[in-house]
Amino acid sequence: MTKKLHLTTNLTDCDDVYQMLIDMHFELTSEESQTANAKLILALANHIGDSALIQQAINIVRANTINWRSEMQSSE
Repeated sequence: MTKKLHLTTNLTDCDDVYQMLIDMHFELTSEESQTANAKLILALANHIGDSALIQQAINIVRANTINWRSEMQSSE
């Protein structure tokens, strides 16, 4: 049975985690930030260890990003 991606809030310290992500980029160039993001994604994907679950997340994030782009363009 394929696992389903957990989509409800699962962090008790969301603000702290957000700040950690922001701090990770401090004094990095744009290219270094993109590299750091990719490395973090790969580290977390390795920790998850389930390619089907990772594919679910990719599909959700991609669709959400495309929808966001469409909303932004329609509000201009």
